[in-house]
Amino acid sequence: MEPHLVRLISVVQLQPAGLVHILVLRMCVRLETHDKRNGPQEPEGRTRWEEHAAVRGGAWMADGTETLIPRMMLARNRFIFLLVLAAVLAVVSLSFQFLHLIPTTPAIDERPHGKSRKRAYAYCNIPNRTEQAWEGHSPADYKLLSVQVMIRHGDRYPLYAIPNTKRPAIDCTLTPHRKPSHPQLAPFIRHMSQGGQSRWDAVLGALPRVPSHSMCEMGELTQTGVVQHLRNGQLLRNTYIKRHKLLPSDWSGWQLYVESTGKSRTLQSGLALLYGLLPDFDWAKLAVRHQWNTLFCGSSCECPMRNQYLEEDQRRQYKLRVSDTLLDRTYVDMARTVGLPPRQLRAANPIDSLLCHFCHNLSFPCTPQGCISLQQFAVIKMQQLEDERDRRRKGLYLRYALLASHPFLNRTVARMLRTAQGRREELFALYSAHDVTVAPLLSALGLAEARFPRFAARVVFELWRRPPPQDKGKGKGKGRGNGGEGGETRGLYVRVLYNGEDVTFHTTFCRAHDRHSAQPLCPFGNFLSFVRRDMFSVLNATSYHEACHRRTI
Repeated sequence: MEPHLVRLISVVQLQPAGLVHILVLRMCVRLETHDKRNGPQEPEGRTRWEEHAAVRGGAWMADGTETLIPRMMLARNRFIFLLVLAAVLAVVSLSFQFLHLIPTTPAIDERPHGKSRKRAYAYCNIPNRTEQAWEGHSPADYKLLSVQVMIRHGDRYPLYAIPNTKRPAIDCTLTPHRKPSHPQLAPFIRHMSQGGQSRWDAVLGALPRVPSHSMCEMGELTQTGVVQHLRNGQLLRNTYIKRHKLLPSDWSGWQLYVESTGKSRTLQSGLALLYGLLPDFDWAKLAVRHQWNTLFCGSSCECPMRNQYLEEDQRRQYKLRVSDTLLDRTYVDMARTVGLPPRQLRAANPIDSLLCHFCHNLSFPCTPQGCISLQQFAVIKMQQLEDERDRRRKGLYLRYALLASHPFLNRTVARMLRTAQGRREELFALYSAHDVTVAPLLSALGLAEARFPRFAARVVFELWRRPPPQDKGKGKGKGRGNGGEGGETRGLYVRVLYNGEDVTFHTTFCRAHDRHSAQPLCPFGNFLSFVRRDMFSVLNATSYHEACHRRTI
């Protein structure tokens, strides 16, 4: 096949209407085959002058004289004819596509390729796929004692609008027949309309239990966000309620703990997960507590050094961004498109709105000057990946994260200990939070490679008890424990899961544990030692108070 035909094939194969262009290819091949079979044949026994003319590209007539039309011109004419034919058929195919006679490639396949696209798509957490969940897995005969879950709210409308552009048109009312949907969505809507709030904190009692605006308000939970957490709740129900019977069918209010920040998106996300876990739960048993701080630090929020480490990391982040020339040019181009100074566009945090467009498969914003492009979106996402790598290298964010997450982790281990001791304690605890809550928690646990919390991300802490050895006398060895914390942790084990994946042996406190030993789960004593003192070693301190109130490094 001639080189120009190969090039034509590569061109037409890139077109969206494959059927029409296959016909073009077949016609091209037939035409070329016909030329080879029926075209002018060079006579045998050519003279030296004939060979010279052949090298020059001429064709020979019957009388042996060289034609005035070179073969190269014939080839070019044939190539031009094929291009014109391909163009005509392409116009026809596009007309067919407009009339929906030929299916086109979905818009999702036109998004940026590479790591930035994969991470952005994972961040959306579109609820249209089967998800493997490893919650509740343990060796035989181990007993599940308690579960504590920290979630990020589900998909939401942007917190910021890009000036001089139209806001994305998204309906935040709940409609079961609109995708994405869930079998429990309709009963969830009914149940939310029936409940009371007698045991709710006043701040949460004033919030709506479901999103309800036909044009979403800023930061409002979308139907996608509700469905995401209905799925989360259903996954956890299959494991913890149906298989392990963590909560009995006649569960009491004291066995369940629910806490949320004062945003409607976190409250509604928590209620959606709770409904998936306990369908048609009794409102009279439910108490939802308000957490005023996004770090869930309760009465231990006073920590000057935590704030200082965060400010230092933000300065690091700013220096990295301003040194990125490609990012700077991208913002200049975007600012020109929307008619703003670049600094004002940066301050509007456009990635938040662009992610909403991306996750909901909407076209990026346009103005009379043009449209924000997928390539510009990809540049910003790639810079975020570079920021994550630089953040790990510098270590400032880790110091912030350790101090930011310690109060919550301390509450977690304290609740586990009380449960193991047989005290009256909640068996299932749910904390509905934000990305700024989950991200430092992951970093503090040592999960440096974990992805930035997607919509409806979940971090799960499970407490397990190993059955007592059968060959030892009762009471023998009492007071001896494992994990360095004495008898209070004897026979107790912990699992940590992130979005259904068991990450226990990637955590700082259990990375060195031999999972193939006689103890296949991570000893709870390791977790307890980490929270009580080991996590402060990075800060060259021995306690939370010391690390918070003086710089030790």
